[in-house]
Amino acid sequence: MKIKTVGFIFGVMLILLIGCSTNEKVDGEFILPEDLPDFVAVSDLENINWNKKAVTFNRNIIGNENKSGVIGADMPSINTKQKWMWHLWGIEDPMATNLTVVGVHREASTVHPILTSGWTTGLAGENNGADAHTPSNVHIPKAGEWAILLYTNEELFDVLIYEINE
Repeated sequence: MKIKTVGFIFGVMLILLIGCSTNEKVDGEFILPEDLPDFVAVSDLENINWNKKAVTFNRNIIGNENKSGVIGADMPSINTKQKWMWHLWGIEDPMATNLTVVGVHREASTVHPILTSGWTTGLAGENNGADAHTPSNVHIPKAGEWAILLYTNEELFDVLIYEINE
Protein backbone atom coordinates (compact mmCIF):
# COMPACT_ATOMS: atom_id res chain seq x y z
CA MET A 1 0.00 0.00 0.00
CA LYS A 2 2.80 2.42 0.89
CA ILE A 3 4.61 1.67 -2.38
CA LYS A 4 1.48 2.53 -4.40
CA THR A 5 1.04 5.81 -2.50
CA VAL A 6 4.68 6.79 -2.97
CA GLY A 7 4.47 5.81 -6.64
CA PHE A 8 1.32 7.86 -7.10
CA ILE A 9 2.86 10.94 -5.45
CA PHE A 10 6.03 10.53 -7.53
CA GLY A 11 3.96 10.24 -10.72
CA VAL A 12 1.95 13.39 -9.94
CA MET A 13 5.14 15.32 -9.16
CA LEU A 14 6.70 14.14 -12.42
CA ILE A 15 3.67 15.26 -14.42
CA LEU A 16 3.72 18.67 -12.71
CA LEU A 17 7.46 19.03 -13.33
CA ILE A 18 7.13 18.21 -17.04
CA GLY A 19 4.07 20.44 -17.44
CA CYS A 20 5.79 23.42 -15.83
CA SER A 21 9.01 23.19 -17.81
CA THR A 22 7.79 24.17 -21.27
CA ASN A 23 9.36 27.17 -23.01
CA GLU A 24 6.14 28.36 -24.60
CA LYS A 25 4.73 31.74 -23.70
CA VAL A 26 1.37 31.64 -21.99
CA ASP A 27 -1.29 34.31 -22.54
CA GLY A 28 -0.80 36.94 -19.89
CA GLU A 29 2.90 36.19 -19.38
CA PHE A 30 3.88 39.43 -21.12
CA ILE A 31 3.88 42.64 -19.14
CA LEU A 32 1.89 45.05 -21.31
CA PRO A 33 1.75 48.83 -20.87
CA GLU A 34 -1.71 50.33 -20.47
CA ASP A 35 -1.34 52.54 -23.55
CA LEU A 36 -0.32 49.69 -25.91
CA PRO A 37 -2.24 50.14 -29.19
CA ASP A 38 -5.32 47.90 -29.38
CA PHE A 39 -4.24 46.25 -32.64
CA VAL A 40 -1.11 44.71 -31.07
CA ALA A 41 -2.18 41.12 -30.44
CA VAL A 42 -0.70 38.89 -27.73
CA SER A 43 -0.39 36.23 -30.46
CA ASP A 44 2.03 38.57 -32.30
CA LEU A 45 4.23 38.53 -29.18
CA GLU A 46 3.89 34.79 -28.66
CA ASN A 47 4.86 34.02 -32.28
CA ILE A 48 8.16 35.94 -32.32
CA ASN A 49 10.89 33.88 -33.99
CA TRP A 50 13.83 34.78 -31.77
CA ASN A 51 16.17 32.78 -34.03
CA LYS A 52 15.65 35.10 -37.01
CA LYS A 53 18.33 37.65 -36.12
CA ALA A 54 18.71 40.93 -38.00
CA VAL A 55 21.64 41.05 -40.44
CA THR A 56 23.63 43.87 -42.02
CA PHE A 57 22.87 44.69 -45.67
CA ASN A 58 23.17 47.71 -48.02
CA ARG A 59 26.40 48.67 -46.22
CA ASN A 60 24.92 49.81 -42.91
CA ILE A 61 21.24 48.82 -42.62
CA ILE A 62 20.54 46.15 -40.01
CA GLY A 63 17.35 44.13 -40.39
CA ASN A 64 15.58 41.70 -42.70
CA GLU A 65 16.80 42.29 -46.25
CA ASN A 66 14.14 43.49 -48.72
CA LYS A 67 11.61 43.89 -45.88
CA SER A 68 12.78 46.29 -43.15
CA GLY A 69 15.89 47.57 -41.45
CA VAL A 70 17.45 50.33 -39.41
CA ILE A 71 20.48 52.56 -39.66
CA GLY A 72 21.71 53.26 -36.14
CA ALA A 73 20.71 50.02 -34.42
CA ASP A 74 24.41 49.24 -33.93
CA MET A 75 25.04 52.46 -31.98
CA PRO A 76 25.03 52.57 -28.16
CA SER A 77 21.37 52.97 -27.23
CA ILE A 78 20.85 51.81 -23.64
CA ASN A 79 19.22 54.55 -21.57
CA THR A 80 20.19 57.25 -24.04
CA LYS A 81 18.21 58.89 -26.79
CA GLN A 82 19.55 57.63 -30.11
CA LYS A 83 18.61 58.47 -33.70
CA TRP A 84 17.54 55.53 -35.88
CA MET A 85 16.50 55.65 -39.55
CA TRP A 86 13.80 53.09 -40.36
CA HIS A 87 13.67 51.61 -43.90
CA LEU A 88 10.78 49.54 -45.29
CA TRP A 89 10.37 47.72 -48.60
CA GLY A 90 7.00 46.85 -50.13
CA ILE A 91 5.19 50.01 -49.02
CA GLU A 92 3.04 51.30 -51.90
CA ASP A 93 1.98 54.70 -50.51
CA PRO A 94 4.48 55.81 -47.84
CA MET A 95 2.89 59.20 -47.21
CA ALA A 96 -0.42 57.50 -46.30
CA THR A 97 1.23 54.87 -44.09
CA ASN A 98 1.77 55.00 -40.34
CA LEU A 99 4.56 53.02 -38.69
CA THR A 100 4.02 51.69 -35.16
CA VAL A 101 7.08 50.35 -33.33
CA VAL A 102 6.69 47.93 -30.41
CA GLY A 103 9.69 46.62 -28.47
CA VAL A 104 9.69 43.30 -26.59
CA HIS A 105 12.51 42.49 -24.16
CA ARG A 106 12.95 38.73 -24.33
CA GLU A 107 14.24 37.95 -20.84
CA ALA A 108 11.84 40.23 -18.97
CA SER A 109 8.84 39.57 -21.28
CA THR A 110 8.09 43.28 -21.13
CA VAL A 111 6.64 45.41 -23.92
CA HIS A 112 7.89 48.97 -24.45
CA PRO A 113 7.41 51.92 -26.77
CA ILE A 114 10.75 52.36 -28.56
CA LEU A 115 10.08 55.70 -30.26
CA THR A 116 10.54 58.64 -27.90
CA SER A 117 7.58 60.39 -29.53
CA GLY A 118 5.08 57.60 -28.79
CA TRP A 119 4.10 54.37 -30.49
CA THR A 120 3.46 55.64 -34.03
CA THR A 121 5.07 57.91 -36.61
CA GLY A 122 4.50 58.71 -40.27
CA LEU A 123 6.62 57.52 -43.17
CA ALA A 124 8.34 59.41 -45.97
CA GLY A 125 9.31 58.25 -49.46
CA GLU A 126 12.20 56.29 -50.93
CA ASN A 127 15.67 56.30 -49.38
CA ASN A 128 18.71 54.02 -49.58
CA GLY A 129 16.82 51.67 -51.94
CA ALA A 130 13.84 51.26 -49.61
CA ASP A 131 10.30 52.22 -50.66
CA ALA A 132 9.75 54.17 -47.42
CA HIS A 133 11.79 55.54 -44.57
CA THR A 134 11.55 57.72 -41.49
CA PRO A 135 14.01 59.06 -38.96
CA SER A 136 13.17 58.85 -35.27
CA ASN A 137 14.63 59.10 -31.82
CA VAL A 138 14.54 55.86 -29.87
CA HIS A 139 15.03 54.83 -26.27
CA ILE A 140 16.02 51.28 -25.33
CA PRO A 141 15.47 50.93 -21.57
CA LYS A 142 17.76 47.96 -20.91
CA ALA A 143 20.33 45.68 -22.47
CA GLY A 144 19.39 42.32 -23.91
CA GLU A 145 17.68 40.63 -26.79
CA TRP A 146 14.88 42.70 -28.32
CA ALA A 147 12.16 41.96 -30.83
CA ILE A 148 11.06 45.13 -32.59
CA LEU A 149 7.60 44.59 -34.07
CA LEU A 150 6.78 46.93 -36.94
CA TYR A 151 3.15 47.61 -37.79
CA THR A 152 2.08 49.52 -40.88
CA ASN A 153 -1.42 50.95 -40.72
CA GLU A 154 -2.20 48.70 -37.75
CA GLU A 155 -1.11 45.44 -39.43
CA LEU A 156 1.99 43.48 -38.41
CA PHE A 157 4.57 44.16 -41.12
CA ASP A 158 7.84 42.67 -39.85
CA VAL A 159 9.81 41.69 -36.74
CA LEU A 160 13.43 42.70 -36.22
CA ILE A 161 15.53 40.80 -33.66
CA TYR A 162 18.43 42.76 -32.17
CA GLU A 163 20.94 42.08 -29.41
CA ILE A 164 21.44 45.46 -27.75
CA ASN A 165 24.16 45.44 -25.13
CA GLU A 166 25.34 49.02 -24.76
